[in-house]
Amino acid sequence: MRNRLAILLLALVLAGPAAAQAPPPGSVPITPARPDPRDPDAVIVEELVVTARDRGPAWWTVSNGTSTVWVLGVPTLAPKHMQWDRTAFERRLSGASAVILPYQDVRVRFATSLGAAWNYLRLRSASPFEDSLDPASRARFAAARARLGQPARRYATKNPLAAGLLLLTDYRDRNGLTNTDPIKLIKILTRQAKVPIRQKSYDIAPQLGAIIRTPAADGRACLNEVVGQVEAGPAVTLQAARAWADGDVRGALANERTYERCIALVPGAAAFDERTKADEAAEIEAALKTPGHAIAVVRLRPLLSQGGVLDRLRTAGFTVKTPGED
Repeated sequence: MRNRLAILLLALVLAGPAAAQAPPPGSVPITPARPDPRDPDAVIVEELVVTARDRGPAWWTVSNGTSTVWVLGVPTLAPKHMQWDRTAFERRLSGASAVILPYQDVRVRFATSLGAAWNYLRLRSASPFEDSLDPASRARFAAARARLGQPARRYATKNPLAAGLLLLTDYRDRNGLTNTDPIKLIKILTRQAKVPIRQKSYDIAPQLGAIIRTPAADGRACLNEVVGQVEAGPAVTLQAARAWADGDVRGALANERTYERCIALVPGAAAFDERTKADEAAEIEAALKTPGHAIAVVRLRPLLSQGGVLDRLRTAGFTVKTPGED
């Protein structure tokens, strides 16, 4: 039960599926013609989206005139152990006062663990989820989970959003995709260099209850998105990851939907998103109080969106430069 609970919690807060059958990176606008008002990262600040001048992934800078924070935007989803040019990172790591990482280590506090377990049990079902579907939907779901090598009993839940999140996790595991790289490698290199790490963790047990409160129609919409992604395969994600490694920000954003339709519909998701962005901006602002330089690692779309981390820092009066500027 603990393993299933962890999967649901991590899937809920760390990932949202990309649109099914998405066109290749660069062929679609990074901001939709009609942005979903419920999606906090729908609108991208276009002037922040440029191709890096140096080799490797793109970097932005935030400064107050005396101190600088180098900001590395990273993909939300990437192949496990993907290769990328670390030259710029290792150069900036030398002498850095700190490395700020996105939240990665989510946890369940003891005080809320019983409630989390109870919510998990409320999501459980004695029969497979697909048994509750109409014939056409059942056949499509069964084909998707069979493609991932999973039995029907794997998805013994009453909740369509929970089924979708489990299917999403299985899809990523099957295709060697992860939301922990390249952050995991960056953390290892930072520890080896003995540079202080700043990384917040959050108690996300209440979010499990939010799955239960999500309207069934919204849960089904999310499930359909995930099934569509399983059917489409990982090509778009792999192409976007290559674009990121080459410093092509627009190409990398083609697969960046951290809190898109599905996750944005979960009760409490907008407040959690607001909290994490505010915390990341505050960490960068605090690092600027120390002379010299620091590094911050932020997921791409929350970094570049309207109301995102860089937008907040610009509004606060800090100087933000793009990867295309000297």
